[in-house]
Amino acid sequence: MKRFHLVQGAPLAIAFSSLLAIATTAAIAKPFTYVNARFGTACTFPDQIFSITEAEPENGDGQQWTAPDGASLTCSGIYNIDNDTPKGFVAGEKADTGQGYKITYSRAGKNWAVLSGLKGDRVFYERRLFGKDDVIRTVWIEYPSSLKAKYDPLIVAIAASLRGP
Repeated sequence: MKRFHLVQGAPLAIAFSSLLAIATTAAIAKPFTYVNARFGTACTFPDQIFSITEAEPENGDGQQWTAPDGASLTCSGIYNIDNDTPKGFVAGEKADTGQGYKITYSRAGKNWAVLSGLKGDRVFYERRLFGKDDVIRTVWIEYPSSLKAKYDPLIVAIAASLRGP
């Protein structure tokens, strides 16, 4: 599995220029920025790829989009009621021995964590920001393993765009 690295605090200009480069190269992907009204969680992604907007949950904690080829993207927030930390989150996920769930990359910083791996025949990538406002903001991208060549180049820019107030 390809490993994705994000430097905490990397300029958003890099993320947006990456999305712009993807849009220019693919000639189909234009960037769209979603901002969640409840938590202020925001992320930018190509909405011509993730073109199907799913119903928003009643609690208003985020939004999910899917692509016609089976990929999905979720941008959301939750209250950190368990006082979770980035390192604690990664350790807990690594301890998950669910069938077909395998973490192939993980990293944690002072206020962020990144995981990627496999869930059955699907690749997942998750980035979490642990806010000073006790909100955990997350972007989750999942896609069929057969589509790695299409989605791997998008992940870094989308994940780097995750932010909150």
